[in-house]
Amino acid sequence: MSNAKLNLRFKIVAVLFLIFAIHYSAQAQTKTSFPAPPLKPAEIKFADNLIQIIYQGKNILTAKLEYSGESPIFNQLVDEKDGVINQVFKLTSTDKPIHLQGLINSSIEGFPCESDKRNDALPMIRNSVGLSHSLLNNAVYDRRYDWLVSVDFPAKIQITPQEAQNGENIFEFSATGREIIIRFRPYFYNKHKGLSYFEPWTYQVWQKPVAGWCSWFAYFKDIDEVKIKHTADILQQTLVPFGLEYLQIDDGYQQEPAGLPETWLTPNEKFPSGLKNLSSYIHSKGMKPGIWTYASFHQEDFTQKNPEYFVRDEAGNPAKGNWVGFVLDGSNQKTLDDIIKPIYAGLEKTGWQYFKVDALRHLRYEGYNSFPEYFQNKGLDRVEVYRNFVKTIRNTVGKDHFMLACWGIRPELTGIVDGCRIGNDGYGYGGLAQYNSFNNVVWRNDPDHIELSETEAYRSTMVTSLCGGLFMLTDKPEKYLTGIIEPAKRTLPVPFTLSGQVYEVDPTRSSQLFRVDSEMSGSGPRVFDADQAAVCDLYLLEINKPFENWMILGRTDENTEKLKFADLGLNPEKEYLIFEFWTKKYFGSFMSDFIPGSIDPKYNCQLFCIRERLVHPQILATNRHITCGNPDLENVIWDKNVLSGQSLLVGGDVYEIYLTEPETFAFKSFVCPDAEILANKKSGLIRKVSLKSNESKVVKWSVEYTFQE
Repeated sequence: MSNAKLNLRFKIVAVLFLIFAIHYSAQAQTKTSFPAPPLKPAEIKFADNLIQIIYQGKNILTAKLEYSGESPIFNQLVDEKDGVINQVFKLTSTDKPIHLQGLINSSIEGFPCESDKRNDALPMIRNSVGLSHSLLNNAVYDRRYDWLVSVDFPAKIQITPQEAQNGENIFEFSATGREIIIRFRPYFYNKHKGLSYFEPWTYQVWQKPVAGWCSWFAYFKDIDEVKIKHTADILQQTLVPFGLEYLQIDDGYQQEPAGLPETWLTPNEKFPSGLKNLSSYIHSKGMKPGIWTYASFHQEDFTQKNPEYFVRDEAGNPAKGNWVGFVLDGSNQKTLDDIIKPIYAGLEKTGWQYFKVDALRHLRYEGYNSFPEYFQNKGLDRVEVYRNFVKTIRNTVGKDHFMLACWGIRPELTGIVDGCRIGNDGYGYGGLAQYNSFNNVVWRNDPDHIELSETEAYRSTMVTSLCGGLFMLTDKPEKYLTGIIEPAKRTLPVPFTLSGQVYEVDPTRSSQLFRVDSEMSGSGPRVFDADQAAVCDLYLLEINKPFENWMILGRTDENTEKLKFADLGLNPEKEYLIFEFWTKKYFGSFMSDFIPGSIDPKYNCQLFCIRERLVHPQILATNRHITCGNPDLENVIWDKNVLSGQSLLVGGDVYEIYLTEPETFAFKSFVCPDAEILANKKSGLIRKVSLKSNESKVVKWSVEYTFQE
């Protein structure tokens, strides 16, 4: 690009920034609750080569049109069917390419993404820590107000996040082509994706990491107080320092048959010290206590004496179904006040902070959907009754405690639960691609518990962490005293991620979500529940820190023999350093593409750290976490031939820093006064420095070089 064009671009952006600054400084939002956006098209203005999209009284897009040939043709269209609004405008040049340069403004919850699957796109699940700079992005999605602005193919587009101002995210964008088509889609998840209960202006997704241990696959129902406390002891020593936060007990502590509050609040004889004692013990070990319950009722004697608490069948008897037992009536306030509220108020009072609520599919399918006449006769919407049942639990435990809906995809609980077990029992890879756009937008996806087996330990922990969903281990604790614990250590904590795609990589399951309204059986996976088998083998996580942006690519199969940087959203004209995390192998520096090679069967996966090559010494990777620096690196600076930074070390864990050193720089010294330097070795262009601290803490380090011609 010529200097004249660069100067013009900077002038345009400066003017548009001024427009936004004036407009938003007067309208900066300080409220914690937000009004529902209007379900109507935006206002589009086009005059003097300035285009504006105005929605909710705000300029959400302002762009200047540049062209050198004939004036482009401007067309616009609004298509609306059943509340699904597609608003489109098109600029067409009959001769030379045209250019749009401007800004998109969103709430602080807006982020760049891909709006639609491209033809011949590499099958890949994309996420980012922080706002993405990927060249694959063609859209901005504002989660708070559920709108999407996107640019259609084949225009060339680039979206670059700018510094947030007045509580708003601002994105510079440019679009070039003979034809530029811009779409505005309000109520995108609510209407376009069919999530009618998605009202994000009323709630936020759970922002903190959710990583822990669940007793189910470790012990199934064979749990007791001694085993749980023993597990807490081992977790405190092994995984809590790395970011494991929850210990959740599952089925096996309650009295049977379970139903009334006392059957949950007074555990069976295997827990003689009681639930309060157990939660206090877990808390004393540095973890938050979690507990399992279900939305079923199995005490027949109480049911026959008190039928008013239950849904009734056509004969007027308490309704009954597989798995759900007797169907609790969420439309009866006495049911909620006498049974539901006391259970969860009692558990919350005794210190439990993570609530896994099971059998919710059975309450819906074998319960409310199987006895629709009961609600019809009362003039009630059975889905609203169902939501009210779960809302009661939510309000009783409080919004500061995590609530997981289990099991199977539960779209009607959007806005109520913090997480959803989207598939069947057992870890599921499929849902990571089938409901990828739901994660951390609608709720936190739960692929189910991770078992550290020889074949799956590395890749299941890796992809879960890269996608930013729930991360719950479920092995017997003695396993964590062996070497197989390594992949768990390197994938904790789980980052909070933003979705790189607002479409499903595999839409086969989400396209059937409408069938939840007519489903009458939850005995086994339904056509909309997530698969367990993998349907995608590439997982891309973009890391955006104030000092650097880089990418992490997980690979679980060898289907793609050559990886092109353009397919990863990188500039193919730049040079990138490639480092494989598990084997600690430096592949080299590449332009355009690289060959990942064979997967080591020890790990059953690969993890590549991809950083743009600089002209001076730089960080290549660290060994603390699969992100190669996200939870541990801070304030990395190159200044006057000194590379310096800060690292968060885990007490007792050997911390390794991998550096690249171009031949024009000679190493002089490495200094880290707050940690022991165990090793400092160079091989080829790579230097590895090993540090250790007896306690977890942040340490400062610096590497000094001399420049040689």
